[in-house]
Amino acid sequence: MAASFDKFQKRRLISSYFSVVLSISLVLFLLGLLGLLVLNGKKVGDYFKEQIPIVVFMKDTAKEVEMEQLKQSLALAEYTKDAIYVSKEQAAEEHSATIGENFMEYLGDNPLQNSIDVRLNANYVTPEKIEEIVSELKAKDFVDDVVYDKPLIEKLTDNVKKISLWILVIASLFLFIAVLLINSSIRLSVYAKRFTIKTMQMVGATKRFIRRPFIWKSVRLGLIGAIVAMAGMAGVLYYVNKSFPDLQLLNDKIMIGAVFLFVFLMGLFITWLSTYFATQRFLNLRTDDLYY
Repeated sequence: MAASFDKFQKRRLISSYFSVVLSISLVLFLLGLLGLLVLNGKKVGDYFKEQIPIVVFMKDTAKEVEMEQLKQSLALAEYTKDAIYVSKEQAAEEHSATIGENFMEYLGDNPLQNSIDVRLNANYVTPEKIEEIVSELKAKDFVDDVVYDKPLIEKLTDNVKKISLWILVIASLFLFIAVLLINSSIRLSVYAKRFTIKTMQMVGATKRFIRRPFIWKSVRLGLIGAIVAMAGMAGVLYYVNKSFPDLQLLNDKIMIGAVFLFVFLMGLFITWLSTYFATQRFLNLRTDDLYY
């Protein structure tokens, strides 16, 4: 009978430890992903900004040397990510492939113009800076027009600011929730041993002596939970980087290491702090209050 009860208690204890590790892992995993999202939010926003092209259309009277010089000067400009020259013949081929027929057969001529597709560095993709660049390009005699999606850039700039703010607010809120959830799991684990705590105290054990094994046990559980969470984060990060290689998420190793270190330390710190206050609470309770 006693052996059966011991097995039941052991299974119950293992189940309690497993639930604590699982809750810590899930909370830290989500917290870590949110941290990566906060730190990579600007990078993602910059990526989409750099995909919006400015198209510089040339006049038919523009000379080859003028177009080549403009392309070279744009390629060397500090605001340029890349500049690609597109001849009117190449543009016609691409347009024909898009619509599925050769439009020049019934037009009899190629109405398209030579152009340069310019993609800007993200820091210059704002309505004000783009207008300055466009004005500078339009001032050239051989440039016919400069076209870009102005409403899209204005909307993207505004949305990136809003999203960054909300991500920061949500991250702060989630950090608070994470602390509460882990604290609740630890408190439940300690609550199950409240009579053991009080018994040790009654036989003369000091508070520090009683707290020590509980804290070390919780810190070990926090360590396991943090490792599991970091493994999950690494898997998600690898998958996202493989699916969207242009984002280059793995390039900033210092930032990624800082997030992983933060998750690791949070797992240890929250479990230590929660266990300290949970055991302190039961140490300060009267014996009669342990039944409530």
